[in-house]
Amino acid sequence: MYCRNCGNEMDNQAAICVKCGVARNNGNNFCHNCGQSTNAGAQVCVNCGVNLAAAGGEQKSKLVAGLLGIFLGGLGIHRFYLGYTMMGIIQIAVTFGVSIITCGVGSFVGPLWGLVEGILILTGNFITTDAKGNPLKE
Repeated sequence: MYCRNCGNEMDNQAAICVKCGVARNNGNNFCHNCGQSTNAGAQVCVNCGVNLAAAGGEQKSKLVAGLLGIFLGGLGIHRFYLGYTMMGIIQIAVTFGVSIITCGVGSFVGPLWGLVEGILILTGNFITTDAKGNPLKE
C-alpha cells in the first residue's frame, strides 16, 4: 500500500503516512496500489488499473453536512451523515434529555448546538473530514 499524498510505501495497518503525516487514503496524487503518480481527478490508475475512487470511499458534501446541521442539528443528522454515529446519538440524547429535565425550557439547546456546528462545517472551521478520514468535498 502506498500513500495517496506522497507515494511513500506504507504498512497496510498504518493510519498515517510516516513521511508526510497525512491520514491513510487521503490525497489524490499517487495510486494506493502501485505508488505511481496519478492525475488528481483520475478514477483508475493507468499503470495498474486499480479503482482509485474505492481507496478512501465516496466523499461527503460539506454543503449537505452543514445544511443538515443547521436544520436538523438537534437530532444529530449531520453527524450520522458523516459517519460519526456515537456523536449523533449523544446529540439526540442531549436534545431530548435537556428538554425533559427542564420541562421544555431548555429545548433550544440541541438545535442551537446543531446550528452552530452546521455553520462551522460550512465555513470549514470545525469538521473537515468524515468518520473514515475522507475530506469533505466543496
